[in-house]
Amino acid sequence: GGLPAGAVCLLEGADGAGKSVITQRMAYGFAEERTPTSVVSTELTASDYIDQMHSLSYDVVDHLLYNRLVFFHADVDTHVQVGSRQRGTRTLLSRLFAPSPVWKGSVTIVDGFDALLRNDPRFDAVVRHEEEDHAMQRLVSALRQRTAGDRTVVLTVNPETLSRRALQPLRDVADVYLRLETSTVGQSIRNRAVVRRFAGMKQPVDDTIGFAVQQGRGIVIESRTVA
Repeated sequence: GGLPAGAVCLLEGADGAGKSVITQRMAYGFAEERTPTSVVSTELTASDYIDQMHSLSYDVVDHLLYNRLVFFHADVDTHVQVGSRQRGTRTLLSRLFAPSPVWKGSVTIVDGFDALLRNDPRFDAVVRHEEEDHAMQRLVSALRQRTAGDRTVVLTVNPETLSRRALQPLRDVADVYLRLETSTVGQSIRNRAVVRRFAGMKQPVDDTIGFAVQQGRGIVIESRTVA
């Protein structure tokens, strides 16, 4: 398995579909293989991340200490108090794509990329003027620049929080595109990953992988259906 070098990987799913836990399994696997990996999370702090990984039996403390895995918390609150008023002072996307330790490894995972888009004041402005197309073209170019040196970039997005005009360019640029879904069967919730695209495959892909998340075990593959 593994992801292709220099690929953009898009994990798309609603809240609770398993996006974060899949990226956590990816990060752990890369670190175990001694592949330098950076993780950016818009939700978890460093201590929260370590606790979450520990609950899944993914021991990452040594990987963090030896910089095989580097974690960054992305604060999406762009406003600061100035006197009695709040002003937006930070542009999130330009900071993300600027040269920094985030991009020093072979793999960069951004968990919650949609939150960065939604909360970026410049992107919010173009959305209000219905000019997402140009902004997304620039963003896609930035992604391709970051994968030019065989770096793999993994993004997670919740499609319910973005417009189709913002989401479609991410789907189009993705070399690997997984759509995560959930369904309720009786009293249990079933998770599945639908592989919509995987770089290098000669034919269209529509495999479905059923999985569960178990405390102390992490991700457990339950089934696979090949289209």
